[in-house]
Amino acid sequence: MAHTWADFQAAEPDFAETVRQRFAAYPHHVLGTLRGDGSPRLSGLEVDFRSGELWLGMMPRSRKALDLRRDPRFALHTNPGGGTDMGGGDVRVDGRAVEVTDPTDLARYAREADPPQPFHLFRAELTGVVRVRVEDDRLVVQVWHPGRPLRTARRGND
Repeated sequence: MAHTWADFQAAEPDFAETVRQRFAAYPHHVLGTLRGDGSPRLSGLEVDFRSGELWLGMMPRSRKALDLRRDPRFALHTNPGGGTDMGGGDVRVDGRAVEVTDPTDLARYAREADPPQPFHLFRAELTGVVRVRVEDDRLVVQVWHPGRPLRTARRGND
């Protein structure tokens, strides 16, 4: 069963909003895909939250798009921002990218989002969301997986 951004929002609205705000803080983020030989590839990416979905748009025939066509698994990490304070925490979304190929759907997205043309468009199916932040000298890790409640762990140097 596919788990959309809207499913995540319905299950954990406050956490989903925190995650969305972290992505909104900076335009560029880091996408991890798998090369043909199984080794990781990290690429810059802008993301879009629209119509209850997390969208991943890419230039035509970019390496990351070709990676996702071959193996749809991805990890998407928010831009950590400047300095060392982690600006609200590190956030990672794990999932599977489903390419949108229907011309009507692509045209509708292009009208709404006005991406550079031409483009590849993928819809994210979420398999997990993680946020790590520092709070009172303790590491706070929040983890959400579809069908499970949000878990929070606190770790110190003790």
